[in-house]
Amino acid sequence: MFKNLKQLFNKKNKDLRKRIYFTIAVLSIYVIGISIEVPVAGVKEAIENMTSNLGFLELLDIMGGGAFKNFSIFALGVSPYITASIVIQLLQMDIVPYFSELAKQGHTGYQKLNQITRYVGIAFGFLQGFAMSYMFIQDVTVFEHLKIALILTAGTAFLLWLGDQVTQKGIGNGISLLIMVGIIHSLPSMIKTAYDALVVGTGTDLLVGIASFALFLIIYILIIVGVIYIEGAERRIPIQYANKSTADLGKQTFMPIKINSAGVIPVIFASSLLSIFSTIAMFVKNEGFQNFVSNYLDYSKPVGFTLFIILIFGFAYFYTFVQMKPEQMAKNLQDNGGYIPGVRPGESTEKYFINVLSRLTVVGALFLSVIAGLPILVNVFTNLPSSVQLGGTGLLIVVGVAIETYKQLDSSLLSREYGEVKTSSRRRRR
Repeated sequence: MFKNLKQLFNKKNKDLRKRIYFTIAVLSIYVIGISIEVPVAGVKEAIENMTSNLGFLELLDIMGGGAFKNFSIFALGVSPYITASIVIQLLQMDIVPYFSELAKQGHTGYQKLNQITRYVGIAFGFLQGFAMSYMFIQDVTVFEHLKIALILTAGTAFLLWLGDQVTQKGIGNGISLLIMVGIIHSLPSMIKTAYDALVVGTGTDLLVGIASFALFLIIYILIIVGVIYIEGAERRIPIQYANKSTADLGKQTFMPIKINSAGVIPVIFASSLLSIFSTIAMFVKNEGFQNFVSNYLDYSKPVGFTLFIILIFGFAYFYTFVQMKPEQMAKNLQDNGGYIPGVRPGESTEKYFINVLSRLTVVGALFLSVIAGLPILVNVFTNLPSSVQLGGTGLLIVVGVAIETYKQLDSSLLSREYGEVKTSSRRRRR
């Protein structure tokens, strides 16, 4: 790891360093924009009161680095784009034939789908911005709501453009890095809040408070280590190819399948679905419905928490099979002349993939449930504020994006080193 990173300071990798500097500069612009607030009186207090009741809004604020609670120009972040990408991805499952055809066209189809996703994301951003303005801002005209919605939508559109610039001219996936930086930006504030709650505001013995805070940090670090381990864990399925030469028969080929193939999408789906009812309850002002939501759909309560875990498991299975497509995996393997030892090609291979994915998804969904449920349980059984997340979706996103960005950087350095070795060997032959 460190050996490859040292190559960054090599004179031959000057262009790669420029890409890293460009990425840092763009992410700095995003961090500055988080503190630029939309000038509306009283909105921050309204958001503060509602965020503790709506778990998805708390998640939105964490992913945006506090931009939501600040009601900044980046209050929506890139969440409308994430929603749009999930919707477009689901519509590719033979629901909309046009999208299904684009998905089969390779790179050209991917570019068109990406463009459509951005347009849909901006439309979602406008609707979400208008709903947010209507929910939090009172006693203003419709034109004022439209004005605020346009400002928030422009912020989201600008972030999507910044993400594109990072992807093309920087390092890593721009949108993912923006989300990661937003979460990291809120981390110092969260640590300070935890310190104030455990040490300053307890009123108990100072040593006990310091010990509690130290334990909090140790557990947080252990959770990070666990997330890194699970994110890198995979099941390697042995593959053999009928057209391999005799010299290659001794080399074993594997098909890696991640334990957590669904990523954080199941948690986002589950929290979004539960928060819909909380949002409706705030609009309808019906006491009976509000009590039902509070007692049975609030995941800080036993029934709501159980439903939250069940939804995570359900969405984990759904999204894993949508992403991996066992039938397509078996077909591609057969078309390339490959097979799994001891398993017949075709339908038997498809069933084998289904069984493997089913077993792996149990472990992956259990892991997601622990990570997503831990901060809820900590907030219920301790005096820590809801803004203190011990684990949670944000941590999953940061670790996942950091690993993928490092792999891309490491791969780029290795390919350059390999290219230099090949060039020098050719020169020797001459």
